[in-house]
Amino acid sequence: MQLTSSSLEPGLIQEPIAAPTWVRWRVVALLAFLAGLTYFDRLNLGIVGKNIQEEFKFSTQTMGWILGAFSLGYAWFHIPCGWLADRWGPRRVLTGAVLWFSIFTALTAIVPDLAKLKWLGLAWAMAITRFLMGVGESAAMPVGNKMVGHWLGPKERAFGTSVFLAGVGAGGILAPVLITWMAREWGWRMPFLASGTVGLLSAYICYSYVTDRPSENPGVNAAEIAIISGSTPSESDSLRHLPKTKVPWRKLFSAPSIWGLMISHFCLVYPVYIFFTWFFIYLVKVRGMTVSKASFWGSAPFVANIVLVPMWGWLSDRAAEKIGKCRGRRATAWLGIACSALLLWSGSHTSSNPLALLQLTIAAGFNFAASAVLWTTCNDVSKQFSGSVSGIMTTFGSLGGWASPVITAAIATKLGWGRALDFAALMTAISGLAWFFVDAGETIE
Repeated sequence: MQLTSSSLEPGLIQEPIAAPTWVRWRVVALLAFLAGLTYFDRLNLGIVGKNIQEEFKFSTQTMGWILGAFSLGYAWFHIPCGWLADRWGPRRVLTGAVLWFSIFTALTAIVPDLAKLKWLGLAWAMAITRFLMGVGESAAMPVGNKMVGHWLGPKERAFGTSVFLAGVGAGGILAPVLITWMAREWGWRMPFLASGTVGLLSAYICYSYVTDRPSENPGVNAAEIAIISGSTPSESDSLRHLPKTKVPWRKLFSAPSIWGLMISHFCLVYPVYIFFTWFFIYLVKVRGMTVSKASFWGSAPFVANIVLVPMWGWLSDRAAEKIGKCRGRRATAWLGIACSALLLWSGSHTSSNPLALLQLTIAAGFNFAASAVLWTTCNDVSKQFSGSVSGIMTTFGSLGGWASPVITAAIATKLGWGRALDFAALMTAISGLAWFFVDAGETIE
């Protein structure tokens, strides 16, 4: 226990200074879990899709529409959900979003029994359910990122954001194993019911434990608030009652940093979606791997995510502290982007399968790591409106994810897979050029 006496009158004893509480990191852990849950939920239909297609005699085209319905709902609601978080606070919006997508996740298992209404049909019912599930999940990343901005101080924000995003990697690793096991033991409906139930419990925990701001949480002491605000406890009192103002949309869309983040995220999500969509087929048909080996390497990018993303978050915080936010964020983003582009290009032209796939896996990891810097920068350029900023950036990223499988297939068909991956490496490099417009040290406000 540390006592200070230099400023005390004789005969008086100062009360011991309380150690900072750690509620902020429990909140970050919960957000990471929710990020992983979203990926678990969105991957489940792809994993058990073959069972559903065989049971209900869906054509390949019909199944494609059902699978694609999620992305349609997911892509277009990032901005509205981010705006709601800025207007009404992230706690209620995030809780409502988790509750929403968990209900529709569980409903996927029940839809075949509810779709006996002749005017709708099973295929349409499942597609609408997936669309509405995508609407709910569209809030998770921008609203979760805004909450990280409120709960972590400037010296630890990038690391905390990276922990939040590493939940995606954990979800990507666990989903194939757990979903396959549950479907094998209890049928394809069980993964949807189980993950929906977990989501409902998570929504309750989120609402009962998390607050919009640390100063509103009874478990947070003054010392922790001082760390979060980057000031003394008395100065941090100003964080208690930040006014809820209208989002300045014109100012946001006229800021060069916002456009830099939008372009950079579009170009970074483009190559990473190759790993989500075409990578398994590439491993089997182009690299000649067995299905079991392809499954192993298919999960390897998510392992790289868990390793590199937190490391990059820590590095970004240290760089911002040493050389300033503008140069620090830009330097760590450039380093991750450069490593990803070079390894993606090199791996696609390496003949040895183990060496090539190791390079491609690490390229994906560096892509995730650089993306974490973008998410942190959303809070740097506008803490008050970071939900809207994150929503804008994510919308452009989702458009990159939508374009990726289509353009990749076209290039691979006409010019070969080597050229398709070369183009992905070029897109990665362009994402680095966009950072010339991004200044993390200058806020929108």
